[in-house]
Amino acid sequence: MLQPPFFLAALALSSAHAASTDPIEKVLQMIGDLQGKIIGEGNDAQKVYDEFSEFCETRARELQYEIKTGKAEANDLQATIENEVATQESLNAKIEELSGAIATDEADLKAATAIRSKENGVFVAEEKELMNVLNTVERAIGILEKELSKSGGASMMQLQSASSVADALAVMVQASSLSSADASKLSALLQNQQESEDSSDSLGAPAAAVYKGASGGIVETMQDLYEKGEAQLEEARKAETKSLRAFEMLSQTLKDEIKYATKDLDAAKKVSLDKC
Repeated sequence: MLQPPFFLAALALSSAHAASTDPIEKVLQMIGDLQGKIIGEGNDAQKVYDEFSEFCETRARELQYEIKTGKAEANDLQATIENEVATQESLNAKIEELSGAIATDEADLKAATAIRSKENGVFVAEEKELMNVLNTVERAIGILEKELSKSGGASMMQLQSASSVADALAVMVQASSLSSADASKLSALLQNQQESEDSSDSLGAPAAAVYKGASGGIVETMQDLYEKGEAQLEEARKAETKSLRAFEMLSQTLKDEIKYATKDLDAAKKVSLDKC
């Protein structure tokens, strides 16, 4: 603990009286030494204070810069977060939209495929029926031409005297040239033809129609039926081809949409996962 200067001076002066013949000089010397020591200690303290003050000022400036930088970074991060949230929401909406579009296209393709299969089944059955009809008519025409070309015989005479198509078919059945099933089928076909035509152009129902007296009348009737059957078959095939092409175009369009939508969906999901 430092003693007051005057106390030290008195002490020094007291000692000087006992040990020196020049006490004043000795006291002054002691005071000077003490003053130098005190000044040195003060300079050292001031140096420490200045260094600490400079450190505090430097650190304060650094903290202010760090705070300012931190706030700027926080604002940037907040903006980034908001942007990422908006991007994620956009990706989620896109994923949902693409998933819905793919599901719709797949459902449409499935429905179109089912309809096409049903249409094709109807066509196949119709084509088979028409082919059977044409074969029956063609066979009947061949039989008629063969019978009518004969110069005599009961079958030829009966055919020439037949008053209706039904009678002519009955003669052919009796002659074992045509089966009763085929005769019934031809009668039904001619009946349907009669019902669909105008009465002024019709040959009449097979069971009641007046058969032309000429020997070729029944052949002409059958040939007319054959031509109409061929026309109906051709029309059915054209309709089938048109339906098939329409389905193929629709199917390809839907498959392309599904393909590209799936590609976009995979890309959107990958980006979404990368951002998580």
